[in-house]
Amino acid sequence: MRDFRRLWFSGAVSGIGSWLLVVAIPFHVFALTGSAVATGLTLALEALPALLIGPWAGVLLDRWDLARAMWIADLVSAAAVGLILFADSDHLWPIYLAILLENTATTVFRPAARALLPAVVGTGKELATANSINAVTGSVIRLAAPPLGALLLAGPGITFVLAVDIASYLLSAATIATVRTRRHPTTGAPPRSLEGLRTTIRHRALRGILIGQTVFLTANAGLTALLVPFTVGRLHAPGYVVGYLISGLGAGYLIGAALTTKAARVLGTRALLTVTQLATAAAYFALFNAPNVPFAIVAAALIGLPGSILLVTAQTTIQRTAPREVLASVSAIFFAADSLALLIGALAAPATTTALGLPITLNVIAGLAVCAAGLTLFVVPGHPASFTRSPS
Repeated sequence: MRDFRRLWFSGAVSGIGSWLLVVAIPFHVFALTGSAVATGLTLALEALPALLIGPWAGVLLDRWDLARAMWIADLVSAAAVGLILFADSDHLWPIYLAILLENTATTVFRPAARALLPAVVGTGKELATANSINAVTGSVIRLAAPPLGALLLAGPGITFVLAVDIASYLLSAATIATVRTRRHPTTGAPPRSLEGLRTTIRHRALRGILIGQTVFLTANAGLTALLVPFTVGRLHAPGYVVGYLISGLGAGYLIGAALTTKAARVLGTRALLTVTQLATAAAYFALFNAPNVPFAIVAAALIGLPGSILLVTAQTTIQRTAPREVLASVSAIFFAADSLALLIGALAAPATTTALGLPITLNVIAGLAVCAAGLTLFVVPGHPASFTRSPS
């Protein structure tokens, strides 16, 4: 478990830095421009690298040293974040370029991390436990880092927040460089383009999860894109209150992560995915119609609880179901689909707000999440035998 502890530590350290920016960057862009569209554009740019190069990067990762790919990606991310230091109200391009570069590195890091974890801990109950531990850690970070980011933004300022994020990436890279586990490819054949896409489409369970999750995450991206305008325009609160909402979300994630293993014992995979998507949609409605900030924070926590169970369940199922030799490729396809959802949600939500107004748009987003739950119930197989590895 030595290597797992190092992977966990590196993820926690870089996660702290990244979550400090979750509040800082959207609020910084919104403060510079006063534009929901500009804020949404930052989210859209996050999606492009995984969408455009992710599937091909995943194919190469199935032939690479995964740990090496991860620490190199961390170094690239640190350099990218440094570019934001050169942005001002007249020159936003360093922010947009930094987002593109950082998320290009993340396009390598995330599927590599997902593929390396089963090699470190196996695919039995230890895998579910490891994913739950990572989810709990991520939830604690979600709970603490956003308000800390808001305080640091109001105090030392954006430069200090960026410096902390850069340092976190460097420490993460140094830690991952000491990981000894190596996952060797099972074939020496040249990689085929879009191998992960072929495997996902052919496997009924993977295909069903991909469809349901993509629709659900499109709704979630719409929420993310409108969180600052919602806080300022609907709750009539200062922009830094977004940090409190994200902390409420983190508290819910923390509770949900702790309950994931027990929930998986009670419900099958399809039922658990469907129920958690539906419960999250209900919490969306509660948040979007919140009469005040305290109610909104509670609603955000109610989003996080089932949302955490949903994400951990989907990730563990993918790791157990996808053929080991193409796991990075399959993971890259899912991350590309996540990015497509982020791109659509980040662009469509502000545009819909302009046409229909903020209140109607927010409730349309919640309705889309309800549709995702129904779709998951329809397209994801219910029999446990469907969630087994098949030849690539």
